[in-house]
Amino acid sequence: MTTVQTPQPQKAVALGRHLLDVDSLGAEGIDRVLEEALSEALRATSLRGKTVVNFFYEASTRTRLSFEIAAKRLGADVINVSSGESSVTKGESLVDTARTLEALGADAVVLRHPEPGAAYLMARYFKGSVLNAGDGRHAHPTQALLDLLTLRQSFGDLRGLRVAIVGDIEHSRVARSTTVGLLLCGADVRLCGPRTLLPPRGWLETFPRSDRGGRVTQTASMGDALRDAHAVMALRMQGERQARSLLPDPKEFVRLYGLTRERLKELAPDALVMHPGPANEGVEIAPGLMDAPNSLISMQVTNGVLVRMAVLRLLLGGNGE
Repeated sequence: MTTVQTPQPQKAVALGRHLLDVDSLGAEGIDRVLEEALSEALRATSLRGKTVVNFFYEASTRTRLSFEIAAKRLGADVINVSSGESSVTKGESLVDTARTLEALGADAVVLRHPEPGAAYLMARYFKGSVLNAGDGRHAHPTQALLDLLTLRQSFGDLRGLRVAIVGDIEHSRVARSTTVGLLLCGADVRLCGPRTLLPPRGWLETFPRSDRGGRVTQTASMGDALRDAHAVMALRMQGERQARSLLPDPKEFVRLYGLTRERLKELAPDALVMHPGPANEGVEIAPGLMDAPNSLISMQVTNGVLVRMAVLRLLLGGNGE
């Protein structure tokens, strides 16, 4: 079992022009977004006259729809584009796309892309706001923020909270971004999965600093991960990001790492259950847990809209009417 105590913090940075990952927000920036998501001012915000382009190079249901609903609730004009419907199929580069969207008058681009760092590249050439909706296995900041909002609503202060994240840690952008956010807010995170699906130990050293006492632990033992956990998040297998199969026997994964009612009863009887979706029911999570009384999964989906509304308002400067 490998444990790294996070060192002392650098100065936190609040939202600027873009949201590329939660690292740059710091604890204060995260607090600002979460408070905004629950504020009455959010419901009086107007982004009329603003244009938000959802540009998705990868398939998505929850993230794309919640960004669309969020922008429309704020009064913005929304344009949805997939790579198959754009000049990307003709060889247009991401830089060319950024310049085109700017010339067309877009105020914000919500970008999902299979390559890590794609949102950072877009931000270099697009003068509006870029919101990272997932770049390869690297980051998914709004998912992390909605996870944090869900946990804060359920537990209050996140300091000292024990959260287990179980499954394909190596290939999950959700695992990384949510862990970063939890650490910055002072929670203890236990990353768990088969050894073939855990990152190298040095990966733990890349997490940002926190002055709220958060730490991260990595283990292949479900017992160590789940015991006394306040919340457990199951992750799906990221087969599309694996160059080769890393599980010789998928049934063994279900037996050892699948989240079931029986396993929770044994190791974490009071834990609340989370999943970023889409879920492979019967693999990483038993079907009966998706809508069980201790499940926060529907709340996560609902909070996705609130968090994305908050981020759009903070980045685009919405005014109440």
